[in-house]
Amino acid sequence: MQRKEDYATRRQHLAGLTDAELAARFWQLAEAIVAPLVELAEKNTSPSVERSVLLRLGFNSLEAQALVQAILERDLLGKGAGHLVYIAAEAWGTDCLTAGRRLLQGEGWDLVSAQLAEKEALANEA
Repeated sequence: MQRKEDYATRRQHLAGLTDAELAARFWQLAEAIVAPLVELAEKNTSPSVERSVLLRLGFNSLEAQALVQAILERDLLGKGAGHLVYIAAEAWGTDCLTAGRRLLQGEGWDLVSAQLAEKEALANEA
């Protein structure tokens, strides 16, 4: 079986675009493809999924369980445990394990909440 060469026909709607416009179109399409996956992940997480993420970040199972419990108590599970730990690590200029352990000690939850609020405000402006 030989494929009929129809490249010239299929690319007609892209022929007049510059490289920058093609790149923008690529990223627009990529975002459209990934958006349902991101939405699914944001709305359908669970404590076990979040514990699994924390285990892959290097936390032991007791730490992961305690962190997920603390996140549940603050109603932040939908933000992602790894994301919350990363926000704290970035703010403190440290690694994720150290940041997570500081969160376990009750330190920095207000910082994480403030960072989340700031990110959401920026996203709403865009």
